[in-house]
Amino acid sequence: MEDILEALPEAIYLTDGDGRITYYNEAAAELWGVRPVLGHSEFCGSWKLYWPDGTPLPHADCPMAMALKERRPIRGVEAIAERPDGTRIPFLACATPLFDAGGALTGAVNMLVDLSERAVADETAERLAAIVESSDDAILAKDLSGTIVTWNKGAERLFGYAPEEAIGQPVTILIPLDRQDEEPRILDRIKKGERTEHFETIRRRKDGSLVEISLSVSPIRSRDGRIIGASKIARDITERRLVERQQRLLLREMNHRVKNLFTLASSVVTLSARSAGTPAELATAVSSRLAALARAHALTIPSIPEATGVAEQSTTLHTLIRTIVAPFDRDELSRARIEGADVAVSGNAATSLSLLLHEFATNAAKYGALSVQEGSIDIMCEEAGERLVLTWTERGGPAIRSEPTVEGFGTLLSKATARGHLGGDIQREWRPEGLFLKLEVTRGRLSEA
Repeated sequence: MEDILEALPEAIYLTDGDGRITYYNEAAAELWGVRPVLGHSEFCGSWKLYWPDGTPLPHADCPMAMALKERRPIRGVEAIAERPDGTRIPFLACATPLFDAGGALTGAVNMLVDLSERAVADETAERLAAIVESSDDAILAKDLSGTIVTWNKGAERLFGYAPEEAIGQPVTILIPLDRQDEEPRILDRIKKGERTEHFETIRRRKDGSLVEISLSVSPIRSRDGRIIGASKIARDITERRLVERQQRLLLREMNHRVKNLFTLASSVVTLSARSAGTPAELATAVSSRLAALARAHALTIPSIPEATGVAEQSTTLHTLIRTIVAPFDRDELSRARIEGADVAVSGNAATSLSLLLHEFATNAAKYGALSVQEGSIDIMCEEAGERLVLTWTERGGPAIRSEPTVEGFGTLLSKATARGHLGGDIQREWRPEGLFLKLEVTRGRLSEA
């Protein structure tokens, strides 16, 4: 019998009816970290005992002692044994009293199951659960039928459903109708043990709004290796996508502006050559006009003082217009006649208006009145209640035969600037004698920082 007990991996020991230890196997000695004296040590061979909460557990109250005292099995009780070196081992006790043929108590046998690995696993699981719960990303788990079984706070923030609203529901409540085919494909991959990483898609919140996410899906396996579900991590990429769109817009604007600069430089040279009598006169005229063009371009860039970091830019509408069209003047005579209200313009409005007027002048230099020496522009500024109305009328340029069929990037940029930054709109009329533009803006926006 002792050979059999020695071969068992679990700690086993015996006591007599008074609780004195009469036998223990090597597994018990290893768990206790000490070899108790047979016939002397009572109830348990460990150096010290504690309850799971760390409260000291007297040997006289341990499961083995209770089994002997109450003459009944005490099984499934957890406790902690402390070795002489201070190491603590959590264990599960299964104490059983032994009786002779006449029913007299002769002793007891106890089996101690080492719970160290389970404790480590439990601690790891608790740590993982804390990480999942505190994550900014939405993390959820579903079974193989697609039913949500766990739901963290990140998922609640992203999708709007409380845990009690989401758990038990099909994960398809998050999927827009036009993307319902994605879930069967994801489940098929999971059942094959395959991961889905950084899948960019769109999901639906509780309020019906849509959100762009990056989705990673991994299979969940049971202890025996069977796939029993999937974990999903969803990250909101709305801000990233917005930044990407802004970057693309900036690159398009940069490309557009560079092309315009080359075109403007060519126009300046062409216009200057028509009135210059000598190379020196041509160089002086080109240099002067390019300098004026640089001053106009500077108006599209807000100045930011190092001390405050706040954009500061203030001027008047007439000054703004004159600076923009100055590079195209002929023999120091302005080719633009400006009339009407001269209102103050500051802050971001100065930048936005500069962009619009620069776009108008650039197009006029490429295709309209400023592309020929005889062309001119009439600009009228009028206040109409809460609105400022600016009309731009080109005369003397190439005849317009038809309205363009496609809107260029510059036109789209102008509309976006007028509506988004200035609370206004732009109207264009492609008259045979020249382009007519009507820009309406909200007066209150002209002085906003």
